[in-house]
Order: sequence, then structure tokens, then C-alpha cells
Amino acid sequence: VQVVESGGGLVQPGGSLRLSCAASGSIYAMDWYRQAPGKERELVAVIASGGSRNYADSVKGRFTVSSDNAKNTFYLQMNNLKPEDTAVYYCKANGAYWGQGTQVTVSS
Repeated sequence: VQVVESGGGLVQPGGSLRLSCAASGSIYAMDWYRQAPGKERELVAVIASGGSRNYADSVKGRFTVSSDNAKNTFYLQMNNLKPEDTAVYYCKANGAYWGQGTQVTVSS
């Protein structure tokens, strides 16, 4: 399984970004993590096997995970971004396969 991320960048507070994880192979679950400078990596959102979706309290109501099965691609839609959302974002497929990470910077 290979996972390739895209979609990071610089955005102003209140703005939106959509991250993508394109995966090869059979994917039954996708986790999204982020790691800010000097902090531990934290779990942000999950599409679990069976399709249930869960979010960290810090992003609930602002971030949404989804998938396009035809493209074998998973998405993290991030709205109303805050400076504290600044981090490198990673996806992890099937609990084992990491993407390369993509930088998200929220700043005016």
C-alpha cells in the first residue's frame, strides 16, 4: 500500500483547505494526524472500517472526512481554519501505511 498526500498550503484564519490522500491497494480505514512544531503527533479524524467517522474535539464541526471509492482517494476538508491548526498533516491507511505529510499554515 502506498499513500500520497496533497493539498496543503498557506491560508488565512477563517479560510479552508482540502487535503487528499490517494492510496494504492485495498483501503478499509484512513486516519488523519497532525503534528505541530514541538508537539506530539495527534489524531485528528478517522474513517473507520464500516464507514464511521470520528473527530478530535478540537476540529469537530470544522473538519470533515470523506472518500471517493472510485478514485481510492480520501479527503480531509478543513473549514474555519485557526492559527492553532498549523501543523504537518499526515494520513495513515489501514493503521499502518503513512503518507509523506503536507504542511498546513494558517496565518494572516
